[in-house]
Amino acid sequence: MIEKKLDIVVYGATGFTGSLCVKYLKENYPSIQIAIGGRNQKKLQSVLDKYSLDCKIFIADGDDSAALDKITRATKVVLSTAGPFHRYGSKMVASCVKNSTHYVDITGENFWVREMIVKHHEEAKQKGLRIIPACGYDSIPSDLGAFFAAKSFGSPIKSIFAYHTWKGEASGGTIETMFAIRDLKLDRSAFGAFALNPKNSITETQKKLTSDKVSVEKNKTLKAWTGPFVMAMANTRVVRRGAALLAEENNGYGKDFVYKESAYYSKKRSAYITTFMLYIIMGVVVTPLRKIVRPLLKQPGQGPSQKVMDGGFFKCKFLVTGEDGSEKIYSMKGSGDPGYKVTSKFVCESALSLLGDQKNLPGGSDYGGILTSSSGLGHVLVDRLKNVGIVFE
Repeated sequence: MIEKKLDIVVYGATGFTGSLCVKYLKENYPSIQIAIGGRNQKKLQSVLDKYSLDCKIFIADGDDSAALDKITRATKVVLSTAGPFHRYGSKMVASCVKNSTHYVDITGENFWVREMIVKHHEEAKQKGLRIIPACGYDSIPSDLGAFFAAKSFGSPIKSIFAYHTWKGEASGGTIETMFAIRDLKLDRSAFGAFALNPKNSITETQKKLTSDKVSVEKNKTLKAWTGPFVMAMANTRVVRRGAALLAEENNGYGKDFVYKESAYYSKKRSAYITTFMLYIIMGVVVTPLRKIVRPLLKQPGQGPSQKVMDGGFFKCKFLVTGEDGSEKIYSMKGSGDPGYKVTSKFVCESALSLLGDQKNLPGGSDYGGILTSSSGLGHVLVDRLKNVGIVFE
């Protein structure tokens, strides 16, 4: 096997989040051997100049398998921020599997992840390769937070209900994905509650008790108002896959584990206004109005000011109910705009988790497949995030 001299290649480095990842790695891990990749030599060089970085540049279009192979043959891990991933990610994942390279990204495109599972899960599993999508704010707080809560609880679990609050802006890439999905002719099954679950991993009790419907209401346990969470559709599917993959390794949360999530607010008015705005956005996305509205919003590669990024935060609470009926609340929180500052931290630390001793990761040295942060990185990533200011309690 060819020895790979590079540790991480940041692919999509000229985008807003990709550039933040380059900055994060340079400032916090200067000894890591990194390179950057993307489509435009001039823009890539400007990223290196901006951060006074001297490293290799790979020119590779997302459709150019031969160019992508040059990246995946040279590095241990690909960190991709080049979305929408259904447009630019498929051949990169194929190249990683072909050339035995671990992979992380920041997608929230479950329909695309589902396609990658069908195409590559078995081969990645046989090769002991960890291909881990959704390592940004989609969906680490939900997936890794639920993992932390379940493992801290210490006995079999009936359910986890997650509640999110945050301050930040949607990334241009996320907005582009939301608008692009409508133009794809997708099968409805791509959006089912268990769309990402492995075959034969769902019990009748889970089918019966799992619902993604959320209404605005007062939650007495949290002493807060709850309502629909904009990212729940993506996050819940990832958490359910993660739990099922852990269960396959006899490390699951509970036989009939049920997961649900919503947003939470201190005031009733905030809950209703935000929910109303969410329905308006959904209405725009699914009607011809999207053609008029889309050009007015942020484009991929565009992002907020440093002040806005520094002023953001996220916090998640996890209400865990054991099979014995006992309840405990756990939380995960961090400062910084979730869509950019926190996302770049999450995905970089996910990539770095894959450079250490593989036997410390869930499933051990030879484990692989299309995984999630909980089933692919587990306690290793929890510990890394604690060390960089993410609070689990």
